[in-house]
Amino acid sequence: MAKICAVSGKSYQKGNKVSFSNKKTIKRFMPNIQKKRYYLVEEDKWITLKLSTQGMRTINKRGLYNVVKEMRAAGAKI
Repeated sequence: MAKICAVSGKSYQKGNKVSFSNKKTIKRFMPNIQKKRYYLVEEDKWITLKLSTQGMRTINKRGLYNVVKEMRAAGAKI
């Protein structure tokens, strides 16, 4: 399962893990991705999205229907 947010497009970041001896190894910092079901009233159906917590806050702020409409305009299949 790809760890990419459907709304914001947020994915992993790379950085260095630094040990006590100051040896650096590559580390991936993963986003907090959750599977969430929403009820879309305008279309009378449930949709499941993989979202980061930032994406959930975006839906709470702008509304589910507006976010889904923008995602479909960008080419996402929902």
